[in-house]
Amino acid sequence: MVRQLLKSVREYKKSSFLTPLFVTFEVILEVIIPMLMAKLIDFGIEAGNMNYILKMGFALIVCCIVSLTFGALSGKHAAIASAGFAKNLRQDMYEKVQTYAFSNIDKFSSASIVTRLTTDITNIQNAYQMAIRVAVRSPIMLVFALFMAFQINAELAPIFVIAIPILAIGLSIIIYHAKNIFERVFHTYDELNNVVQENLHGIRVVKSFVREDFETEKFSNVSKIIYKDFSKAEKILAFNAPLMQFCAYGCMLLISWLGAKLIVASGNNPALGMTTGDLTSMFSYTMQILMSLMMFSMVFVMITISYASMERAAEILSEESDIHNPENPVYEIKDGSISFSHVNFQYGAHADKLCLHDVSLEIPAGSTVGIIGGTGSSKSTLVQMIPRLYDVTAGSVKVGGRDVREYDIETLRGAVAMVLQKNELFSGTIKDNLRWGDENATDEQMRYVCQLAQADDFIQNFPDGYDTYIEQGGTNVSGGQKQRLCIARALLKHPKILILDDSTSAVDTKTDALIRQAFREEIPDTTKIIIAQRISSVEDADMILVLDDGEINGIGTHAQLLENNSIYREVYESQQKGGLEE
Repeated sequence: MVRQLLKSVREYKKSSFLTPLFVTFEVILEVIIPMLMAKLIDFGIEAGNMNYILKMGFALIVCCIVSLTFGALSGKHAAIASAGFAKNLRQDMYEKVQTYAFSNIDKFSSASIVTRLTTDITNIQNAYQMAIRVAVRSPIMLVFALFMAFQINAELAPIFVIAIPILAIGLSIIIYHAKNIFERVFHTYDELNNVVQENLHGIRVVKSFVREDFETEKFSNVSKIIYKDFSKAEKILAFNAPLMQFCAYGCMLLISWLGAKLIVASGNNPALGMTTGDLTSMFSYTMQILMSLMMFSMVFVMITISYASMERAAEILSEESDIHNPENPVYEIKDGSISFSHVNFQYGAHADKLCLHDVSLEIPAGSTVGIIGGTGSSKSTLVQMIPRLYDVTAGSVKVGGRDVREYDIETLRGAVAMVLQKNELFSGTIKDNLRWGDENATDEQMRYVCQLAQADDFIQNFPDGYDTYIEQGGTNVSGGQKQRLCIARALLKHPKILILDDSTSAVDTKTDALIRQAFREEIPDTTKIIIAQRISSVEDADMILVLDDGEINGIGTHAQLLENNSIYREVYESQQKGGLEE
C-alpha cells in the first residue's frame, strides 16, 4: 500500500531526500551547542577568561545561525515535497476514477470519493511531511543526545534509560486507544459529505417542501458524531503533555539532586566528578531526549490517523476497471446496426435478480426505435449495453456486426452519442458545452445542430447568444432548454447511433415533434433510439419496443402494438384520456 502511494512522489524525490539530510545537519549542531555552553561556563565565565568567552560565544552564534539555516531549508523542502506528493497523488486518484466503468463507480459513493480526494489526501500530506522531517529528527536527536549525556557523566545518564521506557509505554497506550476513534471518524466524514451533497443537489426540493430545518438537523446530528469522536480522541491525546512533563521534570529533579552532590563532592573539578557547565548541558540534553520522544510520538499519532486515509486512497488507485480494451481492438465501425442476442444483465455479481433477461433484438442501421415501459422496466439499462457503459452478464451486444467487446472503447463511444436521463451541463459558455461533442466545431456547425435540436431560437434570444455563460449544472437555463442543448451536443459528435434516454420529457409536444422531424430529414443514416414516457414521442418510429420487468413484452409499429399488446394499449389509452380531460 505504502509503496503504491509513494509512486506519486515522482519529481519531488529530490526535496524528499534533501529534507532528512538538512535535518541531520541541524540536529548535529543542536547537540553540539550544549557542549559549547558547558565549556563557556566552566572555562570562560567561572575562570573570568574574557578571550575564551568571546571565542566560545562567537562559536555559539555561528552554530545557532547555521543550525537555523539548516532548519529553514529542511522546512522548505519538506513543504515542497509533501505538497507536491499530495498534488500528484490527488491527480493520480482523479485520473484513475476517470478510467472506471460505471460498475466500479457504483462501488464508491460520490461523497466517499470527494472525501478521499480532499480530507484523506490532506491527512496523507501531513503524515508524509512529518515522516521525512520529524520522524528523521527524533531518533537522530535521541541517539546523539544520549551519547553526549553518557560522555558528560556516565553516572547520571542511566536516569534517561529509566525515563525513556516509562514515556514510551505511556505513549503507546495513548496511541492505541486514540487510533480506533480516528479510523471511525473518517468513515463518518463520508456520511457528512453525503448529507451536504444530497442537500445541495436537491436544494429546490428541500425549499419547496420547507424541509430546511429537517436538513439542518440531519447535518447537525452527523456533525455532532464527528465532534464527539474527535473530542474523545483529543482528550486521550491530551495525556501526552502531562506524561511528557512528568518524565521531564522527574529527570531534572534527579539530575539536579545527584548532579549537585557530584559538583560539591568534586569541588567543581571536572577531573574529579562534575562541573556547573556539565550540569547545565545535562539539562539541555534532558529536554532534547524527551522532546525527541514526544515528537516521535506525535509522528506516530499522525501516521496512525492517516493510515485509514492511506488505505482509502490505495483503494481508489488499486481498483481496476471492469471494462478493458481487448488485446487487438477494432478501430472502425461499419454502420449503426445493433444486435442483442440472448442478453442477461445484473448490477454486481451478488445481485438478487437479473435486470435484463434473455433480450434478443435486431435494429437495422438508420432506423428509429422507440422504447416504452414502466418505471423499473430496465429501459436505461438496455441502452447502456450499447456503448459498454456496462458489460452484459451473458449473451452479446453487437454494433456494426461485431461484438462491442471487440472494439476500442474510445472508438465505440465516439460512434455512440447518448443524452442520458439526467442531463448535465458544465460551467462555461454554451459554445464550451457544445464542443464536448467536437472540440474543433465551427460556429456554423454548432448553430446547425442547435437548429436540429430546436435550441437555436432561445439561444439567439440570450444577450450574449452562444457566448452565454452556463452556471454549474445548467442552473440558469430551464429543464427543456438544458435537454435541447444536450441533444445538440450529442449531434455534434456525428454519431452512427444516437440514444435519447427520456431526453425530451421537459419540452412541449410540438417541439418534440419538430426535433423528431429534423432527425428523420437531416440524419437519416443515424440509428436513433428514443426512450420515452409519451406515446407521441415514439409513435412514428420504425419499431417500438415494449419492456416489462427487464423482458421484451412486445415489438412492432404503433398500429401493430395498439392491436396486439395490452401494455402499450393501456398506456396509450391512459394518455389519450388524460389529454381529453385537459
